[in-house]
Amino acid sequence: MDVDNRLLRSFLAVAQEGSLTRAAERLFVSQPALTKQIRQLESRLSVPLFERSRAGMALTAGGRALAARAPGLLADWDATLRETRSAASRAERMLRVGFLASAANEATPRIVAEFTRTRPGWRVDMRQATWSNPTAGLTTGDVDVALLRLPFPGQEHMRVATLLTEPRWVALPSAHPLAASDVIPFRELWDEPFVAAPAETGQWRNYWLAADERDGHPIRIGAVADQPDDWLSAIANGYGVALCPASSARFYARPGITYRPVSGVSPSRLAVAWSPTDDSNPVIQNFVRCCLDSGSEPNPGT
Repeated sequence: MDVDNRLLRSFLAVAQEGSLTRAAERLFVSQPALTKQIRQLESRLSVPLFERSRAGMALTAGGRALAARAPGLLADWDATLRETRSAASRAERMLRVGFLASAANEATPRIVAEFTRTRPGWRVDMRQATWSNPTAGLTTGDVDVALLRLPFPGQEHMRVATLLTEPRWVALPSAHPLAASDVIPFRELWDEPFVAAPAETGQWRNYWLAADERDGHPIRIGAVADQPDDWLSAIANGYGVALCPASSARFYARPGITYRPVSGVSPSRLAVAWSPTDDSNPVIQNFVRCCLDSGSEPNPGT
């Protein structure tokens, strides 16, 4: 019997979280979609895996047996997939680099140029991801290394080296009363509708809504966007405001949108991230060094 490993990942997330809601947030899927996946797996196996109650999702005897074996099965598959893709990249002398939005800002061309200088014959394939994929394909092995905003889901399982830190600003319609302010206290934005990433991105979405910096004040969502163009259009059309890195004022300048500094919120950090299995991969470590040498901060962390 063939079982999609996506179904196993969904099952394992629910087993570990004990809650469909928390597992859906972790997997960046909707709760109805996750429920459908669990039922599909139970149907294929002809075994009930969970006992459902108001308290959550408790594993059955069959579910406990599967939960004990699934991590090893998935780890073996992930390693096999990563090795296969890595071998293909080496054969093609191509490094796949995932990124979101503007990647490493102005440093991106310098990083790529330095890497290709030190690795003659190699090329860098920059792969932009939508915000519904906040790891830009790193955790799924679709890319070899990624330029990401911290924090990102699954960060604790990856190697991370911070490249730069910049303030979070706010993007708002130019006609907004606060657009004339030199600096906007975040508290003055609490009642504003926000343009947010998709709900299934969980903690990623919450970070850019500064959910932990509102003293429990409820969040208003005016629109949802999954990529920069939609995000900019929603703001320009007055559906909401949005927190963003200060560099967005340079990279995403657009008529009808004003960017202003915000006080009372933590800064944004940009990092290069890679899998621990690639700690000894000379090509990836070469790229990481190029990132760190291109005007970045001196203290990498894990």
